[in-house]
Amino acid sequence: MTEPTVAGAVTALFVPGDRPDRFAKAASSGADVVIMDLEDAVAPEMKQAALAAVIEALSGPDGLRALVRVNAVGTATYEDEITALLALANHAGHGLAGIVIPKAEDPVAVQHVGEALPPGLDLVPLIESAAGLVRAFELAAVPAVTRLAFGAIDFVLDIDAEAIDGVLDYVRAQLVIASRAAGVAAPLDSPSVDIRDLERVRAAARAARSFGFGGKLCIHPAQLGEVAAAFAPTAEDIAWAQRVIGASGGAVQLDGQMIDRPVTDRANRILVRAGLR
Repeated sequence: MTEPTVAGAVTALFVPGDRPDRFAKAASSGADVVIMDLEDAVAPEMKQAALAAVIEALSGPDGLRALVRVNAVGTATYEDEITALLALANHAGHGLAGIVIPKAEDPVAVQHVGEALPPGLDLVPLIESAAGLVRAFELAAVPAVTRLAFGAIDFVLDIDAEAIDGVLDYVRAQLVIASRAAGVAAPLDSPSVDIRDLERVRAAARAARSFGFGGKLCIHPAQLGEVAAAFAPTAEDIAWAQRVIGASGGAVQLDGQMIDRPVTDRANRILVRAGLR
């Protein structure tokens, strides 16, 4: 089976950068991509040690491959992290898949990182503020950007919202539209905080899929199966898509529905998601 790309990843699992004892477990968890985290999961006094642990892990012979989430542009450790990761990226045999930039707001800053990344590495801006949202298209359009991701908790804090459901629906729709307009992969949704109520995780993932998201960030291995299942086409979806493709060459309609190009395009996308195309 082909290893999932960052653009095609449905599940993206965070692992704290200061917990190298968890790196191998994260890599073998079944997540499509692992994100070694230098930001929220790491206390300020551990930032330097976390960076050293991540660089060592991605330089070693174990074959670990991961994205790395740095701290936000302008923070005390950002420049050192970017410098170290770019140096790693220019050494043969490294395991760096790309860089996640949190609280992304400035397309110029993102472009500077993108221009320094060697070809084949991915750049993922994480939208977590109103300023990031209004520049989502510009961020997605930076040439090295593979896809956007959404951080709902920090976004809600940034706008000081209380009635959040309608607001977050709007934000998710805007991120999907910006991604599509920029020609990048569908965005990754914000992680669910639930690690025991897995039905809530699956419901949140289903909702994200219904908005047009392509996957979801995860904070615990237990969430991976639920997210993957929610984004996978159902047996009914697959059967419908196969019938549409089978009928589109001749029949004008199927089950009372006109079989025109938008319908066949949707059917083809379902089959692609199911690995049948």
